[in-house]
Amino acid sequence: MNQRQIKIRALLAEKQGILLVHYYARPEIQEISDVLGDSLALAQKAASSDARVIVFAGVHFMAQSAAMLSPEKTVLLPRLDAGCPLADMAGPDAVRKMRQTHPDAVFVTYINSTAEVKAESDICCTSSNALKIIQTLPPAKKVVMLPDGNLARHAAAATGREIIAWEGCCPIHQALTGEDVAARRREHPRAVFAAHPECRPEVLALADFVGSTSAILQFARDTKAGEIIIGTEKGILTQLIKENPEKTFIPASDALFCEDMKKISLDDIERSLTMMQPVITVPRQVSVAAKKALDRMLAVS
Repeated sequence: MNQRQIKIRALLAEKQGILLVHYYARPEIQEISDVLGDSLALAQKAASSDARVIVFAGVHFMAQSAAMLSPEKTVLLPRLDAGCPLADMAGPDAVRKMRQTHPDAVFVTYINSTAEVKAESDICCTSSNALKIIQTLPPAKKVVMLPDGNLARHAAAATGREIIAWEGCCPIHQALTGEDVAARRREHPRAVFAAHPECRPEVLALADFVGSTSAILQFARDTKAGEIIIGTEKGILTQLIKENPEKTFIPASDALFCEDMKKISLDDIERSLTMMQPVITVPRQVSVAAKKALDRMLAVS
């Protein structure tokens, strides 16, 4: 560890804190995480941890979820401008309006959403547990899934359920095209292709495996293939290479880079722990309803 990493670990010990880090964060932050995971694993740890302080190296909606699941803890997000364009594609007013159109539907909301949208939802999901969540719903119930339309279409195809998809998307995953994948396959004809379900249907149709970041990591461990084309944000390559040094990992596109997930630096984390700011809070009237949707998800998971 370098001196700044050592200082951060010392501050975490002093503050009785833990550092939760998403797979898409910077490599030097992944190295000193207490928990490195996808959105589901990080939400589960936020709910169960006995730490007094949670520092999130991710984006705003993740820290909001941690604050709602652990209201007695101090949740720090070192950069308030670390946002999620997908989460911004659905607002509470629009969800309420859609509920009027589909009053009997179950509203399943991806964790990549604001607290206000979660508060208008029946249950949350992540890319790790979306299919499991859908399969637990009463078969006769209509399902609305938001805000990621690609994830909703993937869930519908995989479960056989009719799902009304909200037309939002992750701009990073949406930018990956079938042509990009075909070009990589020509360059690496022996490679298999693993894709995240936030990708377009045309991309998922080309995949040898479709799954969340944690599922892609498991696929990489299990496959006998020596080359794997990766259809998700480049940050996952750090852990893939660490766990499988004998294998070659190829980004499906050089554009698979999320600036928001890379905003938080070691400097930001040190400053945040020193000043104990910025603290993420959610208004009680929002958090009570949103936490119910998160708790229902965790009960299934």
